[in-house]
Amino acid sequence: MPPPHPRGGGASPPGPARPGAMEGIGRAAPAEDTVRYRFFAAAAAGSGGEALLRRCAEAIVVRFAPLLASYIWQRQPFRLRYLPPRGDTPAHIGGTTAFGDNVEDEWFIVYLVREITRAFPGLAGRVDDNDGEFLLIEAADFLPKWLNPENSDNRVFFYKGELHIIPLSDTDEQECDLSVASPTISQALTLLSTRSEEFLAAEPIRTAVYKRISGYPEKIQASFHRAHCYLPAGIAAVLRQRPSLVAAAVQAFYLRDPVDLRACRSFQTFPPDKRVMTVVTFTKCLYAQLMQQKFVPDRRSGYTLPLPSHPQYKAYELGMKLAHGFEILCSKCSKVSPDSKRAVLSGPLWERFLRSLKEKKYFKGEMEGSAKYLDLLHMAEDYFQQSVTKPESSVEVSPGDEILTLLQATTIDLKEFEREAACLPPEDDDSWLEITPGDLDKLLKEARNESLLSSNEEEQKYDLEAVAESMKAFVSKVSTHEGAEMPWSSDESHVTFDVDSFTKALDRILGVDSEELDSDDLDEEEEFDFSDEDDEGLDAESERQDQEVSPNELIGSLKSYMNEMDRELAHTSVGKSFTMQKKGASSAKAAMLQSVGPDSGTEDTELTPVDVDTNLVANLLESYSAQSGLAGPTSNILQSMGVHLPENADHIGSNNRATE
Repeated sequence: MPPPHPRGGGASPPGPARPGAMEGIGRAAPAEDTVRYRFFAAAAAGSGGEALLRRCAEAIVVRFAPLLASYIWQRQPFRLRYLPPRGDTPAHIGGTTAFGDNVEDEWFIVYLVREITRAFPGLAGRVDDNDGEFLLIEAADFLPKWLNPENSDNRVFFYKGELHIIPLSDTDEQECDLSVASPTISQALTLLSTRSEEFLAAEPIRTAVYKRISGYPEKIQASFHRAHCYLPAGIAAVLRQRPSLVAAAVQAFYLRDPVDLRACRSFQTFPPDKRVMTVVTFTKCLYAQLMQQKFVPDRRSGYTLPLPSHPQYKAYELGMKLAHGFEILCSKCSKVSPDSKRAVLSGPLWERFLRSLKEKKYFKGEMEGSAKYLDLLHMAEDYFQQSVTKPESSVEVSPGDEILTLLQATTIDLKEFEREAACLPPEDDDSWLEITPGDLDKLLKEARNESLLSSNEEEQKYDLEAVAESMKAFVSKVSTHEGAEMPWSSDESHVTFDVDSFTKALDRILGVDSEELDSDDLDEEEEFDFSDEDDEGLDAESERQDQEVSPNELIGSLKSYMNEMDRELAHTSVGKSFTMQKKGASSAKAAMLQSVGPDSGTEDTELTPVDVDTNLVANLLESYSAQSGLAGPTSNILQSMGVHLPENADHIGSNNRATE
């Protein structure tokens, strides 16, 4: 199956609150699995704004026709129309596209919006979906702290081919007011047209978004999958003229219900007696949907399948499923032939459209009138009729009506199809449908910008100091009700300990009065320090406790208490479980005293400090090894901070020996 998109499931990436799910913040969000795109005139267009925007819409369609004519959309095509002003939203051109299960349609539209604003610098483009500002979700790890779901609306624009984010006003930023309302689109456009260079999104944000749309337009061809299908000749003829109808047929079969299948008992439109072998172009998403559906045709339909061992079993199965989809579409049509579409292919707009295609080498040098030229022309006509000529008030023609219209106007030559079937090009390899555990690991690592470990990486040196520093930085971060913030680089400033600040903080907690201290702690301290004193000494100490104790004295007392605890634990199994710091020659005396042992009677033994970093790394590695390659707390925390540990070579070696 196609690889999942990071937004499609799994744990959300760590980082600041991500703007999204904008419903209920003052505007209607697009429907589920639908992307909305809008283009505004960056500068005020005045009274001629409508005519200017309409001309821009026509120019955009003509300019990008070579890119869009051959694209197969999952549900709906990219389509622009003029939208009059409404409320705080000025007049603009835009549209919505339902992308269904193929999220690549949405990101292709993001690429189009960026390229349109690059080609038409007077336009500023916005794009969002039912998740809200999904571009910000993609770059969630790099967003400024002030940006949150409550104030992110109408701040994200493509302008002159670059991503821009309108920041808070200087007043709001100085007052740290993060609940300030979002600007209106008119306010944002005014700022964008006059100070756009100040609002260019930070480089990490732009990089994250641009990486998601990198590879276009070449990626379009890579998203296609060509497969052999044993189809009724009528469907082969329809697909030759309208290749995009394969999407509607796959969706009809994929979302079928028992009522739909009633029409597939007799197959009045596409009977199985006149089938031919042909090549059908799918998107990978459509092909996966068709292949992974288990379906047995009704015996009354006349569609039978050979044994699974037959060399063309897959072609028969795909053709049968596709035929069911086309039959379902035709069964739902109104049975009334729509208005002739050929009339719209004779106006000046069509002439400009066709001339633009020829200038941009859309026909790839094919001779006019040749089979390949006609195939490309049919795709261009299909795109022109669907995306250009439909007025805002027109009723869309259903796919079933269009199929029946094409069947009426098409002459089916079975002999020609049979000649073509004898020399079909090979179909594409569909091994991408199967994902091994290794492939899944690779996809997950790529999603987190992590390259795969090579076979000899176990021998590489890993900076264990980075592990300790990252954990220290994580502990030093201030967490809130929104969660802990992950430090993404060990290059941040080192953790520092301010004694004065710590003393003041402790003083606020404990209070300056010794009476506010825990009585049990003081009793234990007295018992430990003055066990040999007489009652008179205890009375004197009680009187001293009634007097005011300075914070420094209080800290000193606690430190003394902690030192005595350390001395007591140093010679126990708990104390010996820690790794101590290595000492030089200057500490030979301390080492000698430590070697005497607990029975030496030495009270002033100098304790060797614990090596905090070494113990931290050792415990982390032990916990990581116990995960046995699975997800766990250590790997999750370290990966969130950008630290990746190698696999346990000892564990791998023991597994290999066990296998042998």
